[in-house]
Amino acid sequence: MRTSEQPPHAEHRPVPWYLATVLFASTSVIVGVIWDISWHRTIGRDSFWTPAHLAIYAGGLAAGLSCGWLALKTTFSGTGPETGRSVRMWGFRAPLGAWVAIWGAIAMLTSAPFDDWWHNAYGLDVEILSPPHVVLALGICAIQFGALLMALSWQNRASRRAQRGLALAYAYSAGLLLLTLAVLITEYSMPNDWRGPAFHLISAGVFPVVLFSVGRAARLRWPATWTALVYMGVTLVMMWVLPLFPAEPLLAPILRPVDSMVPPEFPLLLAAPAVALDLLLRRAAQPGRAPTRASVDWGVAALGALLFVGIFGVVHWQFGEFMLSEAARNHLFQGDTWGYFNAPGPWQYEFWQGDRFARGGLPTADFLSRAWWALPIGFLSARVGLWVGNWMLAVRR
Repeated sequence: MRTSEQPPHAEHRPVPWYLATVLFASTSVIVGVIWDISWHRTIGRDSFWTPAHLAIYAGGLAAGLSCGWLALKTTFSGTGPETGRSVRMWGFRAPLGAWVAIWGAIAMLTSAPFDDWWHNAYGLDVEILSPPHVVLALGICAIQFGALLMALSWQNRASRRAQRGLALAYAYSAGLLLLTLAVLITEYSMPNDWRGPAFHLISAGVFPVVLFSVGRAARLRWPATWTALVYMGVTLVMMWVLPLFPAEPLLAPILRPVDSMVPPEFPLLLAAPAVALDLLLRRAAQPGRAPTRASVDWGVAALGALLFVGIFGVVHWQFGEFMLSEAARNHLFQGDTWGYFNAPGPWQYEFWQGDRFARGGLPTADFLSRAWWALPIGFLSARVGLWVGNWMLAVRR
């Protein structure tokens, strides 16, 4: 992480409304996605025009329209500085983040009729990553990455006084992107999976790239930690709010009594490794060091992977036992969240394949022989994150 020196030609203007709009759109789509998953687990699916779908596509429209307006304004009536910090595409000019968000909005809106046809043809989804949902997920990630790039470009041009608010906006947008990725791997990250090697391998590939890129580029003291806290905070709000609304299943077969919206699972404890990664990146950026030098970044990635895999693995190995216990079956932790189509049974309070991978609370040799691959996977993820973060340091458009 670099120090917050004032960039050349620093800007002092407040955050523009279109950046706030894209941040709102980014929030709306992921809140809608979590709500939609809850809707499927609680009610089933009765029509395309559910409130959750409206929240998703309203966010897509807000991002597309606001960024489309920005492209038209910059092209036909933009000032010299506005044109200079834009990117040309199809004869139009707009900031890079706006173009990414526009492409995301197009992908999202394209997925809508595809998703409606898919459900009419095949019924309720049995997995999150169905073909139309993959198109939707790519669109959502593009909108969130576009919001991140827009906040980043403003942060990199801002005066020192204005940098903190813009850096927080950047970390917030990154936290929503992190949340989207966590939602996409939900089927592999249930508390019952936390003592299985697949969970640790997938997590090592998905999360370090975001935490390292944000940690390198954000001008905050604890950027990766803030990003992880945004992810955890939004998840907790949805987890605590959704069960307050009564609902009942409308699609057979109903295998479990449900009388309120089923919440998402307790968030992964990403703040624990994020603190260690922030400390590591701060150490690498101290005076006299060269944080962008390749030799340094390879070492940072190696140590960062070891820290992430070790802290993340130990925390979830131990916390998983609590989440499956009776002590977690309450509104605070929501340790017993299952949809109406999941038949009750002892399986829901057990680690799946637990005897194979854990005995006496300790990992077995079979687990270790598989899970050690999380280290090289985490190393590659961290190294890509540092490369992206170094690129982000130079983003001005």
